[in-house]
Amino acid sequence: MDVSLFDFDLPETHIALRPAQPRDRARLLVVHADGRIEHRHVHDLPDYMKAGDALVVNDSKVIAARLKGVRAPRQPDGASARIELLLHRRLSANRYSALSRPARKLVPGDLVQFGSLQAQVVARGEAGETDVEFTLSGTALDAAIATEGQMPLPPYIAGKRPTDARDKVDYQTLFARAEGSVAAPTAGLHFTPELMQQLLAKGVTQEQVTLQVGLGTFLPVTATDTDAHRMHAELADLDEAVADRLNAVHAAGGRIAAVGTTSLRTLESAVARGGGLQAFHGETDIFITPGHQFQTADMLLTNFHLPRSTLFMLVCAFSGTDIMKRAYAEAIAAGYRFYSYGDACLLVRTP
Repeated sequence: MDVSLFDFDLPETHIALRPAQPRDRARLLVVHADGRIEHRHVHDLPDYMKAGDALVVNDSKVIAARLKGVRAPRQPDGASARIELLLHRRLSANRYSALSRPARKLVPGDLVQFGSLQAQVVARGEAGETDVEFTLSGTALDAAIATEGQMPLPPYIAGKRPTDARDKVDYQTLFARAEGSVAAPTAGLHFTPELMQQLLAKGVTQEQVTLQVGLGTFLPVTATDTDAHRMHAELADLDEAVADRLNAVHAAGGRIAAVGTTSLRTLESAVARGGGLQAFHGETDIFITPGHQFQTADMLLTNFHLPRSTLFMLVCAFSGTDIMKRAYAEAIAAGYRFYSYGDACLLVRTP
């Protein structure tokens, strides 16, 4: 499938640099299965759900994965170098795989100091991927990364303003529990305790899955055909008890609403051979494009995504490419705010 089919023009003025306050005051574009569009707000979500429905959220927690430091001189009279690492995958209790910048200034054996935290380069790939081993391990390393690191805001935000203390709160969802993501599951950023209370009072249940958002979030689709694009694998987890309860929701006539593309990708990765959901624990590189037959979610709450991105391809698969292009055009004309800190859309596949 030609990647250019998923292109559209977005003025830079529509890119949100801060989230709405309160979070559930973000605008909500509701896209129905027949293409009908409504303009609401996230706090109106209970109007579209009923008793017996289930809301599936990603409980992943973003780590302060961006580290800025200095490479030690290789010789007593040698030069040091400023280095930035973006941690994206934990390899062991004290090792991470990271993106380094500038990668050409690192070789195996180099020592890099990030404030009180020191790491040694173990390996470096040609594309800037660098494996590093820290002097700290386990929970001590976690604490040091939290202290020395910065929230890994996406380039379209970080390139326009510095990361600050507000982002440590703003870029974390209400459901964040399982540390490991290098980007927020952004649809979850819209939820407040008050909104969850309203949904639970209406008889909507909440279920949690985990998908640790990884390196692929930062990589553009460079292929001209979707068949040539390969997703980076990410760790996902869906417990057997959760799968059983979600199967029961559908059996009783309820609907499953996935909060975010990460939740939806986890669900679709956990489809059993005979249908329905089963437990899933492992890596997923599922790439969802138009033509995919969804077997899990009936509704999807998601932010507005980048042109030509795998996430825009996913929403086109969910609701139809023509419908989503028209919906995005209407959102742009109406001044909706895009991307991680932006507004949301609710895609409804069933009445």
